[in-house]
Amino acid sequence: MADECKPEDHRADTETRAARSLSDHISDNVKSVAALQRRDEEMTSGSQRLVERISRILGRSAYLLGLLIFVVLWVTINVWRPFGIPPFDPLPFAMLDGILTFSALVTATVVLIAQNRQAKRELQHRHLDLQVSLLTEQKVTKLIHLIEELRRDLPMAKDRDDPHAMALQEAANTATVVSAMDEVGLVNAPDHEAEDQE
Repeated sequence: MADECKPEDHRADTETRAARSLSDHISDNVKSVAALQRRDEEMTSGSQRLVERISRILGRSAYLLGLLIFVVLWVTINVWRPFGIPPFDPLPFAMLDGILTFSALVTATVVLIAQNRQAKRELQHRHLDLQVSLLTEQKVTKLIHLIEELRRDLPMAKDRDDPHAMALQEAANTATVVSAMDEVGLVNAPDHEAEDQE
């Protein structure tokens, strides 16, 4: 009997096969993103996984359809009494009201927990994007500086002043950029619109 393949082994094998068909730098990027996702999954607790699984079930149209069928059957049995079944929850359906209220409470709580987790994950990804963007900006600034220095040092290249290249050699100050965005209304735009309407 052949050994059963674990899902982690299958995923790693798939990633390796996909990485072989790509160039080295792309495959390294794919592997690092996959490692980031694996790390995120490993750090997720069992209870959080359960809540996210329940949230995925609640987010399907089958859940809504099942809930509607349940309510219709409940009302039908208690109003029309098919097959002579005595009503166990006569009008105004107090038990049904309690069940639906409880299910709405559980549904809202599960969705909020899942959304909080998703918001935290998105915040981490935004921070990562910001760090990578800042690092890229620093590298590009250094490259422009080195190219300009090389151009000045090469005897066959004509030395000339390039104000645009000089400006690009300066690293961007993130605090200044955020202040400038705030001044023109790009930061907290919905708040400004709300103030204008008042």
